[in-house]
Amino acid sequence: MQMPKTNENKMITIYDIAKEAQVSTATVSRVLTGNTKVGKEKREKILAIIKKYNFKPNAMARGLSDTKSKIIGILVADVRNPFYADLFVACEQAAKSVGYTVLLCNSLDVMQQEEHLLDRLAQQRVEAIIQIGGRVDDLVSNMEYVEKVNQIMNTIPVVVTGKLEGTKCKMVRIDSMKAMELLMEHLISLGHHQIAMVGGNIKVLSTYEKLLQYKHTLNKYHIPYDEELISLEGSYNSESGYTLMNDIFAKGKHPTAVVAINDCAATGVQRSILEHGYRIPEDISLVGYDNTYVSQMMIPRLTTIDYDYPLFGKYLIEAAIDAIEGKGEMMKTVTPHLVVRESSGKAKQ
Repeated sequence: MQMPKTNENKMITIYDIAKEAQVSTATVSRVLTGNTKVGKEKREKILAIIKKYNFKPNAMARGLSDTKSKIIGILVADVRNPFYADLFVACEQAAKSVGYTVLLCNSLDVMQQEEHLLDRLAQQRVEAIIQIGGRVDDLVSNMEYVEKVNQIMNTIPVVVTGKLEGTKCKMVRIDSMKAMELLMEHLISLGHHQIAMVGGNIKVLSTYEKLLQYKHTLNKYHIPYDEELISLEGSYNSESGYTLMNDIFAKGKHPTAVVAINDCAATGVQRSILEHGYRIPEDISLVGYDNTYVSQMMIPRLTTIDYDYPLFGKYLIEAAIDAIEGKGEMMKTVTPHLVVRESSGKAKQ
């Protein structure tokens, strides 16, 4: 069980607090549990020391037990998105295989809620926190959130699926640029040159990286870049995909292929394409990301990017356990794979 560090970077425990306060560990424990059988002067002294080190004990520490909880907290942006749901289940299965359990928290991608849930997890028996989505996806890290995570990391290690500049979080990241390269190479090999990119938000790191790779691949094949084929000022759901694809048609653009930012957005893009009288893939090919159940429910089934969720979950749990034990590499990369289905075909001549 990790504890906060003193100014000399020494890991402190409840025993160190007792020593500095010149009281017994039992007295410190009583203060931590709200027991009233502690004098006012001693209580205030102990609380001052706790505040000094930002000491936030979990339930184990309050009971003065050295037993590990074997629980990992998982904070996701929105579990209604099948990407987050699939990855959480993969983490849960990976954790179970090594004797751990997981605790799910859902922030709905609201920073204040993320901060609140981090504090709540810090008060529980979790040994590590894995954050999937939310502020760790920001292209530019929010400094207020960075400070909050650093505060939490005084006692509990944090693993993220994106990045947080200014922290020492372990990272397990998808190779987003490789994912876009796979989709673009696939579409260009089918003769597509008018390729739209739809959905998401350019302020999200992975979306920004995908746009960079999109431009790079066009340049590689000497295909002109048309910014009117790019619509990235929305979000990652079906309605956003629908609205943003409608915007492209409203500009008078008629791409032969569309890269949707994820499977959910792809369903909205599909609806827009069909409503405008086009067929998939005969008139417009459609591809996406995440390879969730959504991609196989679409008609035609969606060509998409897969991340090998069981392996992704295994990497995250391994990173969390390594962080608990103070070892392991700082970053691991998840390699994407292309899954070709019926939604992509040769460009219409």
